[in-house]
Amino acid sequence: MVESHTFRRSSVHQALGAGSVADLLLWRKWYASALLLASTTSLWLLFEFAGYNPLSFAANVLLLLVTILFVWAKTATLLNRPLPPVPDLEVSDETVEKVADAIRVWVNRALSVGHEIAICGNLRVLVQVAALFWLISFIGNLCNFITFVYIGSLLALSIPVLYEKYQNRIDDHMSVVYKILDACYNAVLRRIPVSLHKKKKKTQ
Repeated sequence: MVESHTFRRSSVHQALGAGSVADLLLWRKWYASALLLASTTSLWLLFEFAGYNPLSFAANVLLLLVTILFVWAKTATLLNRPLPPVPDLEVSDETVEKVADAIRVWVNRALSVGHEIAICGNLRVLVQVAALFWLISFIGNLCNFITFVYIGSLLALSIPVLYEKYQNRIDDHMSVVYKILDACYNAVLRRIPVSLHKKKKKTQ
């Protein structure tokens, strides 16, 4: 029991990237996860109930930060104190290449999906994309973007931990649900071409 439990924890951690992001989502470093939860909750309350605008909030925070750094630098020069501990503000070529590679992968995936729909006429991919867009539109009608992002952050900080703890039970139930949905999905896809074929014969 202990060995399987250890393997389950490591597998979930590896599935999330086995890095600092995985530690954050799995509450391995609880202080960082708690800080993220508290900050996102504070920002959501600030934007949702206080009526603060995200753009004006970001501009005011940056203005305050720049002003503090400017005053700090001036007083440090006059009083022979150390300057603000600001690192070199420069983006390396390696960072740009990593970001470009990540964006290229997502763009190529989107283009491959468009190719499957427009060129290959893949009905399965069309149904999946239509269902995804409908789900996004449905969620967008229920809440605004700030609330949507906040709910996403809450789910990101809760679902991986719960899945790691109850992985065996969840996998068993999800396998049954997947088989049922796959059977219904295939049944619908088998009926669509037949109905279209009958309509073509009637029109002829």
